[in-house]
Amino acid sequence: MLVENARLSIVLGSHSFAAASRMFAPETRELAWLLYCWCRAADDLTDGQEAGHTAVAPADPRAEQARLVALTTAALDSDAPVPLPFMALRTVARETALPRRWIFDHLEGFRMDAEAWRPHETDELLRYCYHVAGSVGLMMAIIMGVPVNDDDTLDRACDLGIAFQLANIARDIVADAGVGRVYLPGAWLAEAGIAPEDLAQPIHRAQLARWARRLIDLAGAYRISARIGAARLPRRSRLAVLAADAIYGAIGDRVVSRGVTAWDQRVRIGSAGKLALLGVAIARSGFTPKLTRRPGLWTPPR
Repeated sequence: MLVENARLSIVLGSHSFAAASRMFAPETRELAWLLYCWCRAADDLTDGQEAGHTAVAPADPRAEQARLVALTTAALDSDAPVPLPFMALRTVARETALPRRWIFDHLEGFRMDAEAWRPHETDELLRYCYHVAGSVGLMMAIIMGVPVNDDDTLDRACDLGIAFQLANIARDIVADAGVGRVYLPGAWLAEAGIAPEDLAQPIHRAQLARWARRLIDLAGAYRISARIGAARLPRRSRLAVLAADAIYGAIGDRVVSRGVTAWDQRVRIGSAGKLALLGVAIARSGFTPKLTRRPGLWTPPR
């Protein structure tokens, strides 16, 4: 029952992750679903939404964040009854010895959103991407069997999460700005002379297209690093990670290729496109990329 509800959560909340998760071996797939179920619930509590849709800002965001932290702590530190998504987290944490610090690093990203945080410099944007997505990459790496002391592979798992979030931000610049969320660094906006509250105005679409390309170019370096880490994973996990990489890479490429029309409707990859990208992932999984270092890439604190 717990696993089935977690599966439904990912099907409703993220078609891209749902498609990629099918590549995992059964035990890994179920743990991935359980972790996603908790992540989805935390996001929904923060945004007042259901399965990532129909957001209605909570009346008291701080109270919702306190509740989120309390339920997460109860799930980790007790056997007390908790809502299903927190039972899912409890199961993953106990079966994998999931490092606690990454769980609460992930919650920090929701706190930042609840407090309408905005980055000023690029490094601050990358730190946010770590909290909301890179930390999930780290937790997923543990689920896939990466040792907790394998710092290089873990850093590359974090890189993939950061790349995914940069693609999300590029895709949703206008939608996010419409609800008061601005993830583009303030220094970028100041240089272009655009006020945050005016970001969604159609007159600025040419500049948004340039920023979207900048975000996707930035994501590219993190994706390349992540593929090196993926090559060290078990075969089915490697394929799942490369499939997710291909799908999110295609989302970013499509945003860039649409230019000023990228935000006329939300960029999606259909079923046929995902099937083709699975072929790309299969091809990439058959060889080991050249080992390179990670110069200049943002790295989470140890």
